[in-house]
Amino acid sequence: MAKLLIVESPGKLKTLRSILGAGWNVQPSVGHITELAHDGEDALGFELGDNQVICRYIARGDRGREVIQKLKAAAKNADEVYLATDPDREGEAIAWHVAQQLKLSDPKRVIYTQITEQAVKSALASPTRLDMDLINAQRCRQCLDKLVGYRVSPLLWNSTGGKSAGRVQSATLHLVCQREREIQAFTPQDYWSVWVNYQIEPTASPEMDSPEPIIFRAFYKGQLALAGASSPAEETTQDEASEDGKNDDAKSDEVQAPESTKVLTLAEAERLVTIARQEPHRVLKAEGKLTTKSPPPPFITSSLQQSAGSQLGMNPEKTMAVAQSLYEGVELANGPKGLITYMRTDSVELSPEFIEQVRSYLSQKDPKNLPTGKTRQHKVKDSAQAAHEAIRPTDVFITPKSIQQYLTPDQYGLYAMIWRRAVASQAAPAKLMKTVILTQSGPVCWEARGMMVEFPGYTFYWNNLDKASHLPTLQKDQPLPVAEAGHDQRQTQPPSRYTEPRLVQLMEKRGIGRPSTFASTLKTLKERQYLALKGKALYPTELGLSTDQVLLDVLPDIVSSEFTAAMESSLDAIAEGKQQWEQYLIGWNQSYLAPELVKARLAIKEKFPQRLYRGGNNNQDLAKSRTKCPQCAQPMGKVPTKKVKKGYFLKCVGTCENLVLFWSDRSGQWEQPQARQEAGTGKPVEMSPYPCPVCQKNLEIYPYVKDGQEKQLLRCSDTKARQEKKHADVVYFQSKGKWWSPKFGEIKAQDS
Repeated sequence: MAKLLIVESPGKLKTLRSILGAGWNVQPSVGHITELAHDGEDALGFELGDNQVICRYIARGDRGREVIQKLKAAAKNADEVYLATDPDREGEAIAWHVAQQLKLSDPKRVIYTQITEQAVKSALASPTRLDMDLINAQRCRQCLDKLVGYRVSPLLWNSTGGKSAGRVQSATLHLVCQREREIQAFTPQDYWSVWVNYQIEPTASPEMDSPEPIIFRAFYKGQLALAGASSPAEETTQDEASEDGKNDDAKSDEVQAPESTKVLTLAEAERLVTIARQEPHRVLKAEGKLTTKSPPPPFITSSLQQSAGSQLGMNPEKTMAVAQSLYEGVELANGPKGLITYMRTDSVELSPEFIEQVRSYLSQKDPKNLPTGKTRQHKVKDSAQAAHEAIRPTDVFITPKSIQQYLTPDQYGLYAMIWRRAVASQAAPAKLMKTVILTQSGPVCWEARGMMVEFPGYTFYWNNLDKASHLPTLQKDQPLPVAEAGHDQRQTQPPSRYTEPRLVQLMEKRGIGRPSTFASTLKTLKERQYLALKGKALYPTELGLSTDQVLLDVLPDIVSSEFTAAMESSLDAIAEGKQQWEQYLIGWNQSYLAPELVKARLAIKEKFPQRLYRGGNNNQDLAKSRTKCPQCAQPMGKVPTKKVKKGYFLKCVGTCENLVLFWSDRSGQWEQPQARQEAGTGKPVEMSPYPCPVCQKNLEIYPYVKDGQEKQLLRCSDTKARQEKKHADVVYFQSKGKWWSPKFGEIKAQDS
């Protein structure tokens, strides 16, 4: 009998079967096979007792039932069953559910973070037991998400028409909406950047004929009594000090031109230019310092998505899909091989074996870049998953160029980026000469900054340096001739909108979600039509802004980054065995969610007294739209429905009976259905000679427009009968000059 290895993804099968060979049956669970049931109070599928949470799990749809039956059959024919689901919280829970369904008394859990022969066989040789702390953390996460989603979302149905709220998605949406409000509230201000160009004539030599003059620019620094050049080593850019943190790929940021201390009036700018032109200039201070710049750490999930977005134009969802294919295995000349380690991680640690492998590579290929002394260990944040490594190649000697022919363009681009970043993280620091020159003209000081690369170090693999700028060697009190002086008018800029990778980075910094949820959260927000992409920038939609505002008004903690991060910290504590999951969940619901929901529901009713509550059908209860009826010019009502992409359609709540508008993506505006416009003209409904197959009343000819073409269909002419379930399939379409129904077939001549 064979040994059975159960993994998550079908994409791993070929690589694992190649590694394990005969005697092994490798089968996929295809992700989660079970889910919480949809019964009980609010269809939660679990009950919160005084000291216990009772969860009811069911197969995850038809696919889940099929997988369970297939795995049960495979387990019956196996001597031993090994569970090799992904090495994270969700993977541990999937393994537990598989063990429950297969009734495994002592399941063997194997964990590896790379699909290579050595890693897989080593894990199989030393199986462990399921980690119940991780499993309990996932169960708690699942219940938390359902509590928030199922009990908070109705507040949106009864207010904005939004489809859902979520523990992670609502906090993420708030970041984008908060930034949009900052942009809308921003008032630009004019200012001037004042500068002077110095021209130094180099000393001529017999070897050089007419050497070119050296020209460099200095910017207004301030009055002599207040100005003072800071040390080059103390320089901190505005981006590094910003709340959002430095972009992982510095070169991808919009390059801002250097500028002077801000001058707020044109008159003052012109006064300074006059001084620069009339007063002699001399060097107050010229300082140069050799500094080192350490390499960046290897990739984690958020930084990988950030760099893939800026360098390769990939959104987070695509980045993770391509990374998954590299992790699961690519068919190389000598068979399939996993090329990178597990890509859902927030740890920057590297295994000692890989570090030694990189050092061996550098020693052979690039000895100048081999750092001396201890191996480099990058700082790991406290909440990082300690058992994980950073994202890295499984074998540093498999260079991108050596396997380019076996990879798709996307795979090659991402693998090359991961390979370069991992090698750079262990290479020597870059050596930079940073210089500052401070000059004086009358009472005014001017400053120039320069930077030259003395030794590129790690930047040979990962260049995140600013553009080099050379300054001449000058002496204190040296006079400086002025070639030109002037000013540039500029305007303060609002904060920039987030790109998807940039938002992921901010989510990671704020502790919103975990690496496995970043991409799926953004996908959900776009599918719910809360966020939209314009170019690379994320914009909140009108629905997104109104949804965020309602939650901010009635449940502000749900959109708070700090509140969401605190919940993640509690889940981490449960995963580490430091907190009991049922006590936490019950306590959180009793102390926070239940009482806050009571207050929130009252606030919604007061704030939206005219809203349509589920089951209502009074036109006057509909939320009002800013769009006005094309006939009576009254604001139209929003009718919530899951049957249209926008989540609602518009209906006149005035005197225009049955006038409705639907959103058209093609025209970008609200439009009346073409058939409704025909009916509104007063023309009599055209009857066909054919009877309804259900009630025998005549079928009417119903005109409509599809893809810009006028078409017709037949339906029952009895308006009330059409609302009955048994009439739902009474519809005939024109096909090759004949009327045909998916249920009732073709209308024959004798049917008339």
